[in-house]
Amino acid sequence: MPAGPAASSMSRPGSTASGGVLDDAAPLAEVIRGDLVESVHLGHLVVLDPAGRPVIQVGNPTTPIWARSSLKPLQLVAMLRAGLELPDRLLALAAASHNGERFHLEGVLQILASRGLGPDALRNTPDLPLYPPAALEWHMAPLAGGPGPAPLAQNCSGKHAAMLATCLTQGWDIETYLSSEHPLQRAVRATILDLTGDAEVVMHATVDGCGAPLFSTTLLGLARAFSVLSAAPTVDLRSHEARVGRAVSAHPDMVGGTGRDATLAMQAVPGLVAKDGAEGVYAAGLPDGSAIAFKVLDGSARSRPAILAAALRAAGAAGLPGVYPGGLDGLGRVPVLGGGRPVGEVRAVFADAYTEGRR
Repeated sequence: MPAGPAASSMSRPGSTASGGVLDDAAPLAEVIRGDLVESVHLGHLVVLDPAGRPVIQVGNPTTPIWARSSLKPLQLVAMLRAGLELPDRLLALAAASHNGERFHLEGVLQILASRGLGPDALRNTPDLPLYPPAALEWHMAPLAGGPGPAPLAQNCSGKHAAMLATCLTQGWDIETYLSSEHPLQRAVRATILDLTGDAEVVMHATVDGCGAPLFSTTLLGLARAFSVLSAAPTVDLRSHEARVGRAVSAHPDMVGGTGRDATLAMQAVPGLVAKDGAEGVYAAGLPDGSAIAFKVLDGSARSRPAILAAALRAAGAAGLPGVYPGGLDGLGRVPVLGGGRPVGEVRAVFADAYTEGRR
């Protein structure tokens, strides 16, 4: 096909509809097989120092994105501001994209029962547990209903149970809690704007996979919010933000579960507040207020652990007290297999931007 306007317009399909997320995107990771680069993951990334200054920027961190489940800790702050009270272990579950392991599902039932509710009150999308062994266990012995997809088993059920508990605390209607005009969702929107510092004019709204309203952020704003959450237990220990930061970092198994990179990262770095999101999104904050956020443009999860580990090192995680360096190394090791054995790796490629002082 000869080059021309038509060929040029086809080279970047969807860029207008996606709000420019393709604009200025840059390589975040390479997939290496043998001695060749097989694939490249493009995206946007920002690393903030403890003062909130960007020390690494890849692509354009001010592009509006859907942060997806990375927003859950911010949504939880809104619920605490509205009067929600739960033990820290269950607060962590309210910020989770959980595996659906039995202890996760029992925790969701505990949140519901604390307000006199059962799993039939949940309005999130029915699904099976994310973790294959948990999905098999659910099929063999479901905790509620039949063995097929159910709201309880879906990875966002902790958030939805906490939303219902918040509504009952305030006397708000629980049948319409997923409406964008519901008082709870208006409070969530206001809290996201407050914590991110993003301008209201760049906020978009849609519906997340679980059925809850979803509000856009920028990566820069998302990193700022996680900086607040992770530093609050030290600088503002009585705040709602501190409560969320402590709960999430102290109960990483509730936030993800067996084998999940967010759980492994928080187990390796004491005080880390980390949350993954669908479509290649991640955000994390360190106890000193350093923070990271990134979006992998193709939406895949394959490169996220390698990028996460490299970004945490760039933020200074390896030098923090109590950090398990082997945990960071293991987190960032993403092998590429050939014939069932490693023949390459997924490698973060923005590491050359590190300054020597933050290695």
